[in-house]
Amino acid sequence: MRSYNPDLTPPWKKSAPVPEVPAEADLVVEEVGTGFCGAVIRCEKTAEGPTVTLEDRFGKHRVFPMAPRGFLLEGRVVTLVRPTAAAAPRKPARTASGSLAVPGARARVARAGRIYVEGRHDAELVEKVWGDDLRIEGVVVEYLEGIDDLPAIVDEFAPGPDARLGVLVDHLVPGSKESRIAAAVSSDHALIVGHPYIDVWEAVKPSSVGITAWPRVPHGQDWKTGVCRALGWPENTGAAWQHILGRVHTYKDLEPELLGRVEELIDFVTAP
Repeated sequence: MRSYNPDLTPPWKKSAPVPEVPAEADLVVEEVGTGFCGAVIRCEKTAEGPTVTLEDRFGKHRVFPMAPRGFLLEGRVVTLVRPTAAAAPRKPARTASGSLAVPGARARVARAGRIYVEGRHDAELVEKVWGDDLRIEGVVVEYLEGIDDLPAIVDEFAPGPDARLGVLVDHLVPGSKESRIAAAVSSDHALIVGHPYIDVWEAVKPSSVGITAWPRVPHGQDWKTGVCRALGWPENTGAAWQHILGRVHTYKDLEPELLGRVEELIDFVTAP
């Protein structure tokens, strides 16, 4: 006698099997139904079934049921399962800026919006601390040779709802030349912010560089050259900057007055 498979579903209507993946710590997945993307921080057993908590790069938490075929891993549908005790979730890794790291994430196609900074040193510092975040968000940072012509530069860029412009200005304090220039820019789609330091060097915490404080340079002297002289460094500002930049590893090495302004610009440029 012949034996028959009780499942009479035609082969072309059957769902292809998907791999089961342990929901281990730092695993970055996307929930199919909502598109929420984040790293696994914990799994829990509930009366309704197992759940997984994801944390996105902004620190937002969402809890999802570990349903079959419920997640995407590197673009492939998977079923998350509870990890073994040996692979219990740990705290997710962080980028240098303190955001949630997304291992293996591809850089987003560049947005039309931009962030402008005053000089090359500013751009290198922003790249070192926020580079991972900027690539994921598709934000390009460009540097200017000073801001004397900032109103004309903004007009030429022509910021709009789909192409916002953020500008980071050095020494933006009341009564300064920089504050007068920034005040001349008028656009709902451009944001001009700044830190109080004469140069972005000062935005690096002295303790990170191994000094007690940034020296005061007499008015009329080139500030960077004066700093090198006061600290006994060779008067090579390029080499001095590389020394300073080499001491910066995470956002903790920077002053809050710079951190807040850069985060503000990223939020402004990437806002929907």
